[in-house]
Amino acid sequence: MSTRTADDLPFDNSFAELPPAFYTRLMPTPLPAPYFVAASAPAARLVGLDPAALAHEDFVAVFTGNQVPPRSQPLAAVYSGHQFGHWAGQLGDGRAILLGDIDGPEGRMELQLKGAGMTPYSRMGDGRAVLRSSIREFLCSEAMAALGIPTTRALMVTGSNKGVIRETMETAAVVTRMAPSFVRFGSFEHWRYRDKPEELRTLADYVIKTFYPELTGAPNPYLALLEEVTRRTARMIAHWQSVGFMHGVMNTDNMSILGITLDYGPFGFMEAFDVDHICNHTDQGGRYSYANQVPVGHWNCYALANALLPLIEDQEAAQAALEVYVDAYGEKFDELLHAKLGLKSTQENDRALADDMFKLMQANHVDFTLFFRRLGDLKVDVLDADREAADAPLRDLFLDRPAFDAWAVDYRARLRVENSVDAERRLAMHAVNPKYVLRNYLAQVAIEKAQNGDFEEVHRLLGVLERPFDEQPGNDAYAALPPDWASHLEVSCSS
Repeated sequence: MSTRTADDLPFDNSFAELPPAFYTRLMPTPLPAPYFVAASAPAARLVGLDPAALAHEDFVAVFTGNQVPPRSQPLAAVYSGHQFGHWAGQLGDGRAILLGDIDGPEGRMELQLKGAGMTPYSRMGDGRAVLRSSIREFLCSEAMAALGIPTTRALMVTGSNKGVIRETMETAAVVTRMAPSFVRFGSFEHWRYRDKPEELRTLADYVIKTFYPELTGAPNPYLALLEEVTRRTARMIAHWQSVGFMHGVMNTDNMSILGITLDYGPFGFMEAFDVDHICNHTDQGGRYSYANQVPVGHWNCYALANALLPLIEDQEAAQAALEVYVDAYGEKFDELLHAKLGLKSTQENDRALADDMFKLMQANHVDFTLFFRRLGDLKVDVLDADREAADAPLRDLFLDRPAFDAWAVDYRARLRVENSVDAERRLAMHAVNPKYVLRNYLAQVAIEKAQNGDFEEVHRLLGVLERPFDEQPGNDAYAALPPDWASHLEVSCSS
């Protein structure tokens, strides 16, 4: 492991090589008496850092914004976007400051401080993040990575006792997040709506050269970029749907040009299954419900296509590029769903079997994660007299148990078609159906302890979420149904 110190972090900053119109150079605003909250060992390894060293006061100072490494070129980027379907105009990094990028064992990563103080794009905000939201983003970034879902990463969280006003008085924190790039759909919309074609081309050329070099030889690289981003976005959302993840704020300024999950705010993992569930209390119209994530992702790609149209110069071709979304989503979700159901082949009636399953889950509001996890334990050949007892852990998730029994007959028949072996199928299904996800109440428990100065639960929960598919003896409580009080939890755009 690297012995890098905070003073010799090998920062570069390719984004800073763009013209000054794309960003504002500025220093983070220091926080008084910063302290270490938690760090992710897997994320640290991506940038060649020793996770044990991150608790040292020098790294705490750097990743709070109190000390800027010599090679860093801090900046806040400008972008615009559609928020809840409406054009919001100029936005930008209102509380995030990019330190630069570091080459690691698996490639280059930009490091960004979220909550590092006001920028020219803060609008009415204070430029700060609070401990509550920083812990949520930290834990979920790493949980999603462990689930195999494309995502930004979170290196660490630091805190300070400085007061920050939200709905109540809270304390400040900074989360250091990482990604190959934080360029968004809204980064392109910004120049399109300002009628700045040269800046639009400069940004597109930078993204293609830096992140999609394989597209440089395409007949129309900008069209190829649109198609590839559309495909990646569709596949990312298929991953979301497959684990019941809800982003909560799928604005175009929160959509990554790399097709990775960006900006964790009022997210949630589905518990009692409801396709119309809204995880964001602010989203009263339900634009970003679980069911709407798929079409909204497509709508966002249309917004990106509109932004790139001056470069593509062919509306019909752009329209055709967008059509890859439906097939890319369908193919990826079908692949993931077959794996979740333990099916190795594709048969004619698989869609009907899955549709019936989801209707049954909806009618009974079955816990999403527990259903798929326990489904892996179902045995194909069980005597009629023993079936009810054998199926009890799964069956008891349903209020209408006879309806489950009827579906299970069809499911067992489908498994017999491919001579499915219980032990082999169980291993395969448990490798794709997590036992542990970041339920809101688990995050809330860790947050409340952290707000009282006890960070041990953050560390323990992170350790559980880093191995979501493992049985983890002694940690079964983290996989249990949520307690009654959890139903009253609400998360909003301030979360």
